[in-house]
Amino acid sequence: MIHDMMPGTEEQLQKEMTTAYVGIDPTADSLHIGHLVGVMMLKHLQESGHRPIVLLGGATGMIGDPSGKSQERNLLDSDTLRHNQECIRKQLGKFLDFDSKAPNAAILVNNYDWMSKFSFIDFIRDIGKHITVNYMMAKDSVKKRFNGEGDGMSFTEFSYQLVQGYDFLYLNQNYNCKLQMGGSDQWGNITTGTELIRRKTDGEAFALTCPLITKADGGKFGKTEKGNIWLDPERTSPYIFYQFWLNCSDEDSKKYIRIFTLYSKEEIEAMEKEQEAAPHLRTLQKALAKDLTIRVHSQKDYEAAVEASNILFGKGTHESLAALSEQMFLSVFDGVPTFNVSRSLLEAGISPVELLTEHAAVFASKGEIRRLIKEGGLSINKIKADENTLLTTSDTINSKYLLVQKGKKNYYVIVIQ
Repeated sequence: MIHDMMPGTEEQLQKEMTTAYVGIDPTADSLHIGHLVGVMMLKHLQESGHRPIVLLGGATGMIGDPSGKSQERNLLDSDTLRHNQECIRKQLGKFLDFDSKAPNAAILVNNYDWMSKFSFIDFIRDIGKHITVNYMMAKDSVKKRFNGEGDGMSFTEFSYQLVQGYDFLYLNQNYNCKLQMGGSDQWGNITTGTELIRRKTDGEAFALTCPLITKADGGKFGKTEKGNIWLDPERTSPYIFYQFWLNCSDEDSKKYIRIFTLYSKEEIEAMEKEQEAAPHLRTLQKALAKDLTIRVHSQKDYEAAVEASNILFGKGTHESLAALSEQMFLSVFDGVPTFNVSRSLLEAGISPVELLTEHAAVFASKGEIRRLIKEGGLSINKIKADENTLLTTSDTINSKYLLVQKGKKNYYVIVIQ
């Protein structure tokens, strides 16, 4: 997980309990899995007896970091910031210990609390004079924007590294924080902080970055067709979260299991041997999906996600289907062809043949559906269909759905309205 670190960093960590921080942008009320790399760095740090600080960039989030961005951001009002902070703290609590009395209990801070009190005059007088424009211009993130990437760079964005540098100085003076960690694209901003601390206080400060995560196929990590994979179950259901890790390529899962879990080197190497011997069993993906779904959601959500996967891939039963919550049912069958039918049809009772030809066009003709029923190839709610048995409202899942399975892999959802 180490991409680069400043000389002396390792010696500092061996010498004493060290306070280190990672910055997170609080522009949403949930973290997504891209944030977990920094969170896992803090987790390892805390497990090793050091003290982690999570800094929410309430102030810097309003500016926009030029590293890898070409658009500036919108201002968030302070109520939204506080709401986002509370939600993010709950999610972080599943990885870091904030609440114990241990000397290395984690701390959550928001740079809006000190930056909002700074006047522009104070900032350029007390901070700006310590860092030269030549030093700031030499950073790669700044050079790229000056060389024609994006629409140039505003003064606001140019000042970002100074603001981030001041955060490090503030935490250094108020929390004895000596180390800042982040992605490799943050090296320039982090070292501006170490330089500011050195010039202003003569104190020691260190930097450590991790590699940016890439996917073996060149796609962006943590992004799907529908956007980010979030930690909030309202934004990304536990089932879709579980499926994301389960569907990682073998190549990616070797990397992810080292970054996102706390399995030992020996355990991971044993799993890799199993994976090589029987790739179809997806040992690494299953371990990754289990570990993260339980940590981020719960054991119960993990078990429900496994059960739901079995249903989709043909192993489920009527009982396991009926036990799914509505949210889980909709997650599993998201994207499946859907038909709406009137509740009155089922209240009166209706044959599968009539329902699936005249009211929901699952079949083109009654002859086709009758043939499939005869061959045992049609199931409704995981029960083999019988053309002489009428379907009623009591047959529905969650009082409003029928799941039609045609052959092994073709599913249709009938929504009763």
